[in-house]
Amino acid sequence: MNPALSNPQWSKVESMAYDGFDERPFLVFWEITRSCALACKHCRAEAQPHRHPDELNREESSRLIRQLAELKPPMLILTGGDPLMRTDALDLVREATAAGLHVGLSPSATARLMHADFSEIKAAGVERISLSLDGATRQTHDAFRGVDGTFNRTIAAVHRAHAADLSVQINTTLTRGNLREYEAFKQLMFELKPAMWSVFLLVPTGRAGIADLPDPQDIEHVFQDMASLVGKAPFAIKTTEGHHFRRVLIQRHGAGGRQRPGMRSPLGIRDGRGVMFISHTGVVSPSGFLPFDCGNVREEHPGEIYRHHPLFVSLRDNNALGGKCGRCEFRTVCGGSRARAYCVTGDPFAEDPACAYQPRLGGMVSA
Repeated sequence: MNPALSNPQWSKVESMAYDGFDERPFLVFWEITRSCALACKHCRAEAQPHRHPDELNREESSRLIRQLAELKPPMLILTGGDPLMRTDALDLVREATAAGLHVGLSPSATARLMHADFSEIKAAGVERISLSLDGATRQTHDAFRGVDGTFNRTIAAVHRAHAADLSVQINTTLTRGNLREYEAFKQLMFELKPAMWSVFLLVPTGRAGIADLPDPQDIEHVFQDMASLVGKAPFAIKTTEGHHFRRVLIQRHGAGGRQRPGMRSPLGIRDGRGVMFISHTGVVSPSGFLPFDCGNVREEHPGEIYRHHPLFVSLRDNNALGGKCGRCEFRTVCGGSRARAYCVTGDPFAEDPACAYQPRLGGMVSA
């Protein structure tokens, strides 16, 4: 059985009723701090070693948790920076869990994580921990992360999470520089056997630049190979900001490809459409990679911002898409990365420059 599907806690998320993109986000990413001990080459947050003096304090964080509990997103991910740089991180997890939220945690592979008790992390209510491997070897990963030893710590953290029966997701950022390591990444996943392998297709924001983007045809070849693994690998597979992987799956497996194992998120989810990001200072954006200031949770309820801010409303409209994304028969199940479109063209509704597919005239694949 697929390990992601066999996890009794995480499987609760799959069965939760979800009433659609217009009513509430499916995924809320809360950057509880921007502080981090690493210096990653492509850091979205451009993380710093010290906590920001204006980050949400404990009282404000508790109020936000109550508001998110009212909103009832199926999944809440505490991220950073490194969320463990906040000494009250697990207290926030406990609070959110007690309020009925399903919580994931995305820590950095630092000495702080190595000193953490993984059983305590699980007991606090974390249902899945996500760890990053952006190089398939110690040399390439440590160079990517900017600090020696992160590869070994990440591997150790995976094994410690398994020992604590804590579900693990491994995130891999694909860039022009590491795409040649794809086969080695794949082999590593078969060895580590995470519940989920999430392949993030670079968005040139933060410390990343447009020159770091892989060639669209190379991405297509990787996605074709990834599609061949679905249902066969001992781990589930998904992409982040690589929405056209859904199109590849449907082309390869037919309509049944949309019901692939391990992909709990509803099809068509993308920046602002089922996704909401809350920064360390309370700013709400359509995603961490689309850094528009749509309001602040210090002044407005996050649910009101998500439902009514004009940018969120427009991003949920498939007919607002431009270029070939707007003509594509797969736009309701894909829609392209709005963040990458914005970072490359300055227009969040432009076509996704990382997709090689040319739409056919007529026809539409519905969600």
